[in-house]
Amino acid sequence: MVEGTINGFPFRAALEPDGQLRMDQALHRAAGASQGETLTIEITRIGAEPEVRMPAELGQALAAAPRAEATWEDITPLARRDWILWIVSGKQEETRTGRIARACDMLASGKRRVCCFGGLRWLVKDHPSVETWQPLKTDRTGARQVVGPSPKASSNASSSR
Repeated sequence: MVEGTINGFPFRAALEPDGQLRMDQALHRAAGASQGETLTIEITRIGAEPEVRMPAELGQALAAAPRAEATWEDITPLARRDWILWIVSGKQEETRTGRIARACDMLASGKRRVCCFGGLRWLVKDHPSVETWQPLKTDRTGARQVVGPSPKASSNASSSR
């Protein structure tokens, strides 16, 4: 997360994984910005990027693929979020399982970003993947950390970061 000013107008936002700041129309209007205009922007990082809970199956697959896990640890939290969204947005278990295998292959080859995913329907509470997500633990600074597989995950699940 960053906070700062655009033409003197204060804002708080998340930067895109590629480092770009996306401005919606409301922020454009509030900052008095026009398309193509040069802006004065000042930003300061105000905390860690939000971390999305990892499905237990993905954690197990990454633990079994050291090169994929190394790339996973090196990418930004927002890039990890996109991988997770792409994986869990599959409606069928076999689709999600296939995406986990493909994600590990792509990460092991050094690919840092998934190209696309089909929407954010996974955010609904009744999505089937919710029960296998790893729990988040909040540290003293309020940042959330993944602490291991959920109790509903299989008993032979290995812990991941």
